[in-house]
Amino acid sequence: MPGTRKLGRPTAHRNAMLRGQVTYLFKNGKVETTITRAKEVRAMADKMITLGKENTLASRRAALAYITEEDVVTKLFAEIAPKYEKVAGGYTAIYKLGPRRGDAAEMALITLVKTAEELAAEANAKKGAKKAAKKEEAPAAEEKKAD
Repeated sequence: MPGTRKLGRPTAHRNAMLRGQVTYLFKNGKVETTITRAKEVRAMADKMITLGKENTLASRRAALAYITEEDVVTKLFAEIAPKYEKVAGGYTAIYKLGPRRGDAAEMALITLVKTAEELAAEANAKKGAKKAAKKEEAPAAEEKKAD
């Protein structure tokens, strides 16, 4: 059950750590941490994105009360939440990375999931780049033949 892990820290320290990691996740798009922390960060990040989808003054204030930087809250409401407007949940993905070198703790990478629109845009960009590369190669080949 999310929100019940103590993570070996007092309550205030644990809450501050999770707030910092959620803020970092929204700022950079990914966080490398332990698996248990990643699961807690996922729960809180999903709640913050759901608040962002509401986009009311009350939800913005609730997000400001949890996220530690104002510009990250602005990014959440302006860029991140609208991206997931049609998605009902599952905004983050956790990838296992293996053991950490120092203490062999299982590490994970938590990232924001790409939406179908983003994946389609990337595919179109790749196709466009391939077409442009072929167009550049064709004149170069013709120049060599002319020499």
